[in-house]
Amino acid sequence: MNAESDRRQDAAAAGDGARDGDGEGAAQPGLGSRAPHFIKRSRALHVSWQVGVFVVGLAVVVAGIIMLPLPGPGWLVIFAGMAIWATEFVWAQLVLRWTKRKVTEAAQRALDPRVRRRNIIITVTGLVIAGALAGIYLWKFGLVLPWKVHG
Repeated sequence: MNAESDRRQDAAAAGDGARDGDGEGAAQPGLGSRAPHFIKRSRALHVSWQVGVFVVGLAVVVAGIIMLPLPGPGWLVIFAGMAIWATEFVWAQLVLRWTKRKVTEAAQRALDPRVRRRNIIITVTGLVIAGALAGIYLWKFGLVLPWKVHG
C-alpha cells in the first residue's frame, strides 16, 4: 500500500497487456491505483482515498445486489461498483478484465452461424409449444381467465 510498492506494481504491470493471455496484443492500461499523483504522495491521504473508494464501490455493489430481485438494472449497477473499485484495486481490475474477455467470447459465439441457427430453432420450438398450450387452454376453457374458471 505504500508508494514504493505502488511504483513497483505499476512498473511490473506496464507490460502486462501483452502478457495477460488475451492474445489480442491490445495495449491495456497498467494495473494499480489511478489516484491523482498528489494523493499517492502522502501515505495517509492515499489510504484514506482507498477507504473512500472502497466504501463508495461497496455501496454501489450492495445497491446492485438489492436490485437483483427487485426492479432495476442490478447487474449493471454491480459492474459499475466493480469499475469504481477498479480505479484503485488491482483485484477489481483483474476481475473486470476477465469479465470483459468472457463477454467478448460469448458475443463471438453468439454470432457463429451454427449457434444462431440453434437459437432460432429453440425459440421457434418454444413458441410452437406455447401456442399449442394456449390453444389447448382456449379449447378446454374458452376465453376465460384462470381465476374465473369454475370446476
